[in-house]
Amino acid sequence: MGRILLVDDEASMRRILASNLRQDQHEIVEAAGVQEAQRSFAANDFDVVITDQKMPDGEGLAVLASAHEMDCTLSVIVLTAVATIELAVESMRQGAFDFLTKPFQPDVVRATVRRACERTRLMRENVLLKDTVVRLEGASEIYGESELIRGVRERIARVAPTNATVLITGETGTGKELVALAIHRNSPRKVKPFVAVNCAAFTETLLESELFGHEKGAFTGADRSRQGLFEAAHEGTLFLDEAGEMSLAAQAKLLRILTDGQLLRVGSTRPRKVDVRVLVATHRNLEQRVRENLFREDLFYRLAVVPIHLPPLRERQEDVPGLSEIFCRQVAVELKMPCRRISPEGLQKLQQYRFPGNLRELKNLIERAYILNINLEIGAEDLPLPPQAELLTTGGNGNNAPVRVPAVPVSESFDLTAVLEQAERDLIVQTLSATGGVQAEAARRMGLSRSALAYKLNKYGIRSAD
Repeated sequence: MGRILLVDDEASMRRILASNLRQDQHEIVEAAGVQEAQRSFAANDFDVVITDQKMPDGEGLAVLASAHEMDCTLSVIVLTAVATIELAVESMRQGAFDFLTKPFQPDVVRATVRRACERTRLMRENVLLKDTVVRLEGASEIYGESELIRGVRERIARVAPTNATVLITGETGTGKELVALAIHRNSPRKVKPFVAVNCAAFTETLLESELFGHEKGAFTGADRSRQGLFEAAHEGTLFLDEAGEMSLAAQAKLLRILTDGQLLRVGSTRPRKVDVRVLVATHRNLEQRVRENLFREDLFYRLAVVPIHLPPLRERQEDVPGLSEIFCRQVAVELKMPCRRISPEGLQKLQQYRFPGNLRELKNLIERAYILNINLEIGAEDLPLPPQAELLTTGGNGNNAPVRVPAVPVSESFDLTAVLEQAERDLIVQTLSATGGVQAEAARRMGLSRSALAYKLNKYGIRSAD
């Protein structure tokens, strides 16, 4: 049985069809024309529509179009007193389930409606199955049974159906883009574009042009107008990775878009309206950057509507075996090689490692083992860790050389700011020493940008000789 909409301007015809179909326990709703049928679509859910072709206020093909606009799984049967090959072909081309001519046999109509109901049911089950697969794909990339990662998945499920801005934080390599993609896949915007951009990959001028677009002549080399990524992501989702690296000028433009949905292309005075959901990720402490006047406070609160923090891999050691198995399968497919497993000794070795590079580093280790090892099993010896491998220790903070705050006589008054600044200076000097003076690597280890490190070097008067 199903819910059937009968569309015909002749009341007697509707009455005959309704009486016939009620024998199969169908629920019947009647409409006297195209406009009444369209109002019924807005107020009810149907399994099958039976529509006459010729009616005073329009044609059955208009009913067919409205039905599929509301629900693409709905089965529509077209009735006509004057059958032509052209009409039959056009009805089927536009997606009609069947095409029947008047006068009709009651048994034929009942059988056709039963098949149409079954087809609608199968179509809806198929759509539901596809949605389930999409959700599973989004969640499977955020694997883990630890309490921390289960909390992440729960928060994704809650925030995805909304339009809220999400701030995704976590160390490099923890999978922040996977979280953004999972949110998009489970949102009402899933059929619209998902556009990702790494804000740290562009200079200040290029990033503004990339995000907001530019007009012809806006700067040297702008020989034509160009839309930005915000316009490209219209009605979809824009993922801003490493948003903490944005300039203050770009931050101001982003704040305006989040506030009223309007953007200004570089070199333009005419605002453009865009409908974009923004997801933001960073490995930096944005609150600290706000205190350093490197990030706008009003933008920070606008972005952090729903924060999601991704824990580093060292805080969920129990997930390492399962993640390793997933990466083994992925690497095997990518390299077109037989799938291999990691020995118990190999897994134990991985679980003792801190993984400063998190998931990305784990996958790289496994990919290297696939390439260099010819055995079907990956042993501990096939997983070479960096020379200064950081091992997890029970009860420790996970660092080989913990930073020690200078001892102070707490029974007397002291300058806390000066003590902390001295500890920060000593840590910077130690890190630079460990990296052989390479500032880029030192900045990476400390989670700072090159400009922030340069500021601190100047602030503390640290020179190469130190």
